[in-house]
Amino acid sequence: MINLPPHPLRVLAVPAFKDNYLWLVHDGVNAAVIDPGDSAPILAALAAHQLTLTAILLTHHHADHIGGVPGLLSHAHVPVFGPRNDAIAAVTTPLGEGDLVAVPGLALTLRVLDVPGHTSGHIAYVRETPGAHWLFCGDTLFAGGCGRIFEGTPQQMAASLAKLAALPEDTNVYCAHEYTLANLRFASAVEPGNGQLRERIERDGAKRAAGLATVPSTIGVETATNPFLRYRQPEIVASLVAAGRLDAGAAPLAAFIALREWKNTY
Repeated sequence: MINLPPHPLRVLAVPAFKDNYLWLVHDGVNAAVIDPGDSAPILAALAAHQLTLTAILLTHHHADHIGGVPGLLSHAHVPVFGPRNDAIAAVTTPLGEGDLVAVPGLALTLRVLDVPGHTSGHIAYVRETPGAHWLFCGDTLFAGGCGRIFEGTPQQMAASLAKLAALPEDTNVYCAHEYTLANLRFASAVEPGNGQLRERIERDGAKRAAGLATVPSTIGVETATNPFLRYRQPEIVASLVAAGRLDAGAAPLAAFIALREWKNTY
């Protein structure tokens, strides 16, 4: 009898609502879903690809990330992994910093990071397999931006983003929304001299014009072009000062706060 190697793991983007991405990780047979805000598109994707749902993983408690959990649990009795510091009733395995998740049904282990800021208990999941570094970061880090600070503090959000920025540059960033072009317009306003940013705007603009997703991004692309990972850069600080949003010589955290407040109304 020949023992065939397992199918390689793949990540499938399942669009939902206006601009959400729900993520299915699968091996051609079994699948785990990350942040299923709606059950209908996930059930449709499972059926279309003939996949069996084996696990649900959640990053935080907002409805567009957990709203589909009851519908999926009525379809399949599977474990639900989620943040221990966000109140989510459906979670059967609460998680926090440093925990390892052996995802049922898949040859996949994910490390958990605490990344508070958007919510007080937000977590992220990291795959650390060489050559296949993945990050599922919910609404903490976006392509070209970051989430709003609803429950946490600016200090927490800045620290969370720094933690993600320290991941390997080839880490694929699977964020939960298609906000990229709007984020990059703001990035260009605060760092117009960034040549890599200009190239990214052209590249991602072409993707959207062709109806393609701009995510996943990578940590390397984000550290080179995302203002919320670059708020210490002199040009960004100068833009904040020139806009009257920051006092010259202010601490870096003040620049981060000013940048996030500016983006809130941009």
